[in-house]
Amino acid sequence: MRTIHTTSEEETTEAGKNIAAELRVGDVVLIDGPLGAGKTAFVRGLAEGLGADPNDVSSPTFTILQQYGGSLPLYHADLYRLTSAEVADLGLEETGLDGILAVEWPDRWVERPATAHKVAIDDQGGDDRRIHIRR
Repeated sequence: MRTIHTTSEEETTEAGKNIAAELRVGDVVLIDGPLGAGKTAFVRGLAEGLGADPNDVSSPTFTILQQYGGSLPLYHADLYRLTSAEVADLGLEETGLDGILAVEWPDRWVERPATAHKVAIDDQGGDDRRIHIRR
């Protein structure tokens, strides 16, 4: 496991951008953390690192799934408002096979892949974050 300390939203975005360089087609990134921890900022960095416009990234809380272009497509799912049964019906296991799938609130996805990259963002107060990354 590796831990990154960030002190601003921009640094959290930059951490996501740096991780994007390690991703390959079909990878899944599970992003966990409380409300306001910076999950979407991290995804914004993933998008930028994959060549998509980071300004297009917003939390898909109400749309559930968004797709961003780039060198690889980035699929961004937010499962916050869903039950585990509703998530099972989404077919996430088939989403992102041609790109990268980033999932916020992954605890609702019971059948999530064991090989996924796991990102936990701990809010340390203010703008301080500890980002723990495991494969």
